[in-house]
Amino acid sequence: MTALGSWAFPERLRPRQELLQFDLDKALASVVLVHTEVADTAFTATVLGTERLGHGVVIGSDGLILTIGYLIAEAESIWLTTNSGAVLAGHALGYDPVTGFGLIQPLGALDAPPMPRGRSSAAAVGDSMTVIGHGGLGHALEARLIAKREFAGYWEYLLDEALFTAPAHPQWGGTALVDRHGCLLGVGSLLVQEASGARTLDANMFVPVDLLEPILTDMLRFGRPSRVPRPWLGMYATSLEGVLVVGGLTPGGPAQRAGVRLGDVLLEVAREPVSDLAGMLRKLWSVGPAGSEIPVTVARAGNTSHLSVTSADRNDYLTQPRKH
Repeated sequence: MTALGSWAFPERLRPRQELLQFDLDKALASVVLVHTEVADTAFTATVLGTERLGHGVVIGSDGLILTIGYLIAEAESIWLTTNSGAVLAGHALGYDPVTGFGLIQPLGALDAPPMPRGRSSAAAVGDSMTVIGHGGLGHALEARLIAKREFAGYWEYLLDEALFTAPAHPQWGGTALVDRHGCLLGVGSLLVQEASGARTLDANMFVPVDLLEPILTDMLRFGRPSRVPRPWLGMYATSLEGVLVVGGLTPGGPAQRAGVRLGDVLLEVAREPVSDLAGMLRKLWSVGPAGSEIPVTVARAGNTSHLSVTSADRNDYLTQPRKH
């Protein structure tokens, strides 16, 4: 993600109050800067780094902040900065790898108003949107919803319907996707390439806010949803010329321990043929909970190997937030 600094969008790209049906200044004030530090021994440190910068959206009258979870996963310290310049510490309340959401509780009074939550399911492709990062109007972008579709991530992540907007915000992590009524529709996760007719656009992918309501109570009480943990392999597969290829492995993770190697072509998972990432993940998760034995068939150097992977709960690999 681009380093935060003194840059600003040109005025022609910024939202204009006269075209909006909500108080833009109030919405801008609802987005805070999130700065986290993670130990270099943390499970996520090698991939996500030990110092992370992004955004969060105040959604509660008590200052509760919704953000993208990778910013706070295994965080040892969290600092929050409002648009008024106030700085205070925060506590990681919870992280859900399934949706990708994270929650932060400020450790003090937060000078920022809550943003109401809307219904991402009601948004239509073509709708005008505002993408807001911390830093005021110069970090807010007028955009459009260009797609609502399935998204599969190589890190064993799948959304049935993610939200995609263009033009892209260069500081996407934790940004607020706001509809024309000033309601939060999603939280920024990625910069992606999205097809639009004959063109390919830089776009942002947002996690829909509708996914929060079913898990919010559990996240506040337990730090994670109470659903049965999915089986996790620690195997990063990508599509290449119509096949799934193992492009990465978690060191010491289930797949590596079972003998899966970099460059293996995935032929079957759970004894069913696989050819796309989303289909492979659904087959994997249909076998049973974390700890289930997952049959995996791979092609390697012209040979076929049948392996049995003892899956795990991804959350068990993460350093859990300290209790306050």
